[in-house]
Amino acid sequence: MANIIDFIAVIWFFGLWVGYTLFAKHRAKSVSCLSFELRRKRNDWMQNMLLRDNKMADVGLISTLERNVTFFASSTLLILAGLLTAMASADKLSVMLTNLVPWASYSEGAIQLKLLLLTFIFVFAFFQFTWSLRQYGFCGVLIGAAPDGRAMAAEEQQLYANRAAKVIDQAGHSFNYGLRAIYFSLSALAWFIDPILFMVASVLVMLVMKQREFHSKVLKALKEC
Repeated sequence: MANIIDFIAVIWFFGLWVGYTLFAKHRAKSVSCLSFELRRKRNDWMQNMLLRDNKMADVGLISTLERNVTFFASSTLLILAGLLTAMASADKLSVMLTNLVPWASYSEGAIQLKLLLLTFIFVFAFFQFTWSLRQYGFCGVLIGAAPDGRAMAAEEQQLYANRAAKVIDQAGHSFNYGLRAIYFSLSALAWFIDPILFMVASVLVMLVMKQREFHSKVLKALKEC
């Protein structure tokens, strides 16, 4: 029975994760949200960039974004190293969890399986962060190769700005996917206590992300800018 509940909890977890990702992506096309507003701001940024003689400020902003992504990418590697170390000490974790949660039983295999889920999540996050990092590098190239917008026709200027903003937008999406994986990894920690709690935690994490992306105060401020 416990194995069936654990299996259902894992399916529930991935269903919420993938389902919310698809929901947010589809919803952003018709409803104002952080992704929609940031896309608009990035387009304005690239249009203004084309009209500037000195683009060092734009390069500096890209460098700042790259440093933020690099921090998370490096952090995921450290966490992965810790998870692999923990898998080798599953017997000790079993004793510790049994003392903390005496009403539940923990086998070494079950603990290793739960650690394997966390490992998968952080591997996914690492790939998203590093891909985001590369895309921000592409953005730097586009800024460096940007022509003088004052010598361009209005349509050409708009086209270049839109394409450059699209690359930055894709980098931002990859970063969001990595962050979303980290958020859901926090709910996966609840699986070590109880699979039902794991399912509840997954719902809570999803609701927190939905509130921040579609109903937060920062979204209202972005809409008013």
